Amino acid sequence: MSPESLPMFPLELVLLPEELLPLHIFEERYRLMIGECLDAQARRERGQEFGLVQARGQEMQAIGCSARIVNVTRRYRDGRFDILTIGSRRFEVLYTEQEEPYWRCGVDFFEDEPGADVAEEAQAGRAIEIFQALLPLLHRAPDMPVHLPRPYRYLSFRMAASLPLELDFKQQLLSMRREAERLDQMVGLMEFLLDKLRQAEKAREKAGGNGNLPHQLS
Repeated sequence: MSPESLPMFPLELVLLPEELLPLHIFEERYRLMIGECLDAQARRERGQEFGLVQARGQEMQAIGCSARIVNVTRRYRDGRFDILTIGSRRFEVLYTEQEEPYWRCGVDFFEDEPGADVAEEAQAGRAIEIFQALLPLLHRAPDMPVHLPRPYRYLSFRMAASLPLELDFKQQLLSMRREAERLDQMVGLMEFLLDKLRQAEKAREKAGGNGNLPHQLS
């Protein structure tokens, strides 16, 4: 199958499938790119998605995730605007080009290996149990509803999107093509975080303080 051409938005973050991501669009080239995606969306034609890849300095990751625009949340008088996007399809960058003001890449979209997109019930249940114990310690439960419907496809991505994880870990998850392997990684990390946060909670209670928890965990 020949590569598909996808407009690209390099950023210092990792987008996961079904993860919500608000973006502030201010550069002229990306205002043009998003405007074209919105036009395609209005006409219900191809070209509604753009690619998001992690970029640090001159280095760009080979694996990324396309984004679909949910809505435009605010327009500014100077032409800037805010949008809400959602992660859609994973891809591998095969080549890059710059025929327009913004980068386009030839990409190969991919899914999980056949039959490997849903974890076993016991593994999913264990991951959800730890995840639900972890959220209150992060003080995120009241304002961050997380939907984990059956069948548990992309369960690992949904949980990872709700936690303040390091980019390298999210990038690793994005590249993996078996849900059971992703959940193994998530369970191991969440167990470590749960123990770390419980120890911090006990230390604060013992000291009678109200210190803040770290914003990013690894």
